[in-house]
Amino acid sequence: MSTRSRKSSLGTLMCAVAALAVMVPAEATAQSGPSPYRLVDDWAQLPDGRPMGAVGKVTMDPDGDHLWAVIRCIARGFDVTPSRFGNECVDSDLDPVIKFDLDGNVVESFGGGLFIWPHGIDVDPDGNIWVTDAVGSNNIPDGDQRGHLVYKFGPTGEVLLRLGTPGRAGSGRDAFNSPSDVVVADNGNVFIADGHNATGNNRVMKFTSDGEYIMEWGQTGYAPGEFRALHAIEMDSRGRIFVGDRSNNRVQIFDQEGAHLATWTQFGRPSGIAFDTNGQIYVADSESDIVENPGWEMGIRIGDAETGWVTDFIVYPWGDPAVRLGNGAEFVAVDRDGNMYGGEPVPRNLQKYVRVR
Repeated sequence: MSTRSRKSSLGTLMCAVAALAVMVPAEATAQSGPSPYRLVDDWAQLPDGRPMGAVGKVTMDPDGDHLWAVIRCIARGFDVTPSRFGNECVDSDLDPVIKFDLDGNVVESFGGGLFIWPHGIDVDPDGNIWVTDAVGSNNIPDGDQRGHLVYKFGPTGEVLLRLGTPGRAGSGRDAFNSPSDVVVADNGNVFIADGHNATGNNRVMKFTSDGEYIMEWGQTGYAPGEFRALHAIEMDSRGRIFVGDRSNNRVQIFDQEGAHLATWTQFGRPSGIAFDTNGQIYVADSESDIVENPGWEMGIRIGDAETGWVTDFIVYPWGDPAVRLGNGAEFVAVDRDGNMYGGEPVPRNLQKYVRVR
């Protein structure tokens, strides 16, 4: 077992939670027992000696045998400094959209030169890949026609559709402002979390699979149905829309027409959301610290997707709650065997967690 594996820990959370109640922090409950996961070091192998860049969203392919990930650009021998975080692909033609098999080998990649800051990704029922560019306007060079866009790719990278106004933020039906994430329903309808900034559009937009605008909901605020930085959007087996309302430290749940169903605060400061085939929800918290979300720790919380009961907490053992670093898994995916995959932007790591019990 690796050093990182020995450091991993599990907190078992036994606090009762209700869907609309203010929840007791998971850290208020004792953490005990061995972790049900083993960390696999250096799982993802990029070809030709390419170093790992900041990892964005990860999601399973519908075939169950592959994982898609956003891997931002980094040149060989080049280190990402804080001033470069947010525009890592601006001057690179490296492919940021990458498909892995479950052994960590790259089997497909594309998207080089199309993005400045690729962020969210989802695979629709037909195997097409949707990817968002969440770059802020301050990181778009003058005259650049990238950013504030959502792409639809075919399975091997053919551009099928592009939504948004190239290089320009907006709030109309044909524009986004740093779209964070995307999820596609079984009927092909597309839901886009717009956007990444707490003071941006803060809305969910709904389109057909061909890019025809259907509707939208949300605005900046704290009330139900309002948002401050939609960082993640995902759909459970019942078709409910789960939004990681990160700067409000909560998950909000909606039906596909935008009706608010519940607000959950027991999952910390949500950056990424995923579901398995057994009715469990996985929420990655990469930002809880004494400034952003005092009393909580970074890690991945696992619970019942129907009731919201939190059952497990996989703490991120290298995080420092006294310093805002954004460490740990910002996004999470789960395969059919219950193994987890965490996308870690700041550590530049695509971490695999193997289920051992």
